[in-house]
Amino acid sequence: MTRALTAAFAALPLALTGAAAMADEPQTITIEEWDIPWENTRPRDPYTIDAETIWFVGQQGHYLAHLNAATGELTRYELQPGDGPHNLIVDADGIVWYAGNRAAHIGRFDPQTQEFERIATPQDTARDPHTLVFDANGDIWFTAQGANSIGRLTLEGRGLDIIPVPTERSRPYGIDIAPDGMVWSVLFGTNKLAAVDPETLELTEYEIPRAEARPRRLAITSDGRVWYVDYAAGYLGAYDPRSGEFAEWAAPSGAQSRPYAMAVDDEDRLWFAESGVSPNLFVGFDPATESFFSVTPVPSGGGTLRHMQYFAPTGEIWFGADTHTIGRAIVQPGRR
Repeated sequence: MTRALTAAFAALPLALTGAAAMADEPQTITIEEWDIPWENTRPRDPYTIDAETIWFVGQQGHYLAHLNAATGELTRYELQPGDGPHNLIVDADGIVWYAGNRAAHIGRFDPQTQEFERIATPQDTARDPHTLVFDANGDIWFTAQGANSIGRLTLEGRGLDIIPVPTERSRPYGIDIAPDGMVWSVLFGTNKLAAVDPETLELTEYEIPRAEARPRRLAITSDGRVWYVDYAAGYLGAYDPRSGEFAEWAAPSGAQSRPYAMAVDDEDRLWFAESGVSPNLFVGFDPATESFFSVTPVPSGGGTLRHMQYFAPTGEIWFGADTHTIGRAIVQPGRR
């Protein structure tokens, strides 16, 4: 069953603009959702390489699965009990890599052979792989929230580099790679961002000037600016590594908006979900005009949208919702 709705380390300088400009009539976008029938399994973090086969994990159901977007057909592959997969990504060959969050491993699954491989992560320094991202070499960087570290899995040889975060209980969460190859993460347990140099593995922390900020996800625009959502206080923020300056804009729903899942499209527009309101709102922000130009309710209500993937060829964003759905937001309709 589908649902659809067409609606449209030292403190650094901070330009706090308050509420950003809002278009007089915000655009709305088309959002479709597919109900996932496996109850109480928390389907989440969809990822596609073709906009046809949509892979996702069942965090509480301990499975990998994929959705056929054309037919609605679902296929499920069981993991080991207690694996607790948190996130997955798919490489260009169609190999699925997943974060074994509760069982200290990164997993590899080949859909052609249906064979699994488990790469153990150290219990003391990276026991809970959280969010995965590919770098330009095809290697995988990941956060470990509870273990308070950022890691790299080099696929050739299966080598692991684990970089501890100096700030205790900082909870590394969202992660992404900048155009210059720098690895950025938000530290959800504090008001900081972190950057790792992939050559030296040196980690640097950058403090968001507001002490109460708690950044949860991030996205990076083509100019190298690091954008984040402040889940605690309801802001969209940006850090410019060139100038060392921060800027922030209050989210449309204000302090209780709880912005969470986030993505950037290839026009450098930011998209995020306000998870603190019901229904959740899918929001678009244009850095060029510093304005929120699009606000659309999530048809199922959303509950909480936790992660997004932007797929450029079709101009759409895939997301999972706590209403037991996998969803598609068409943000560039001319590409479909």
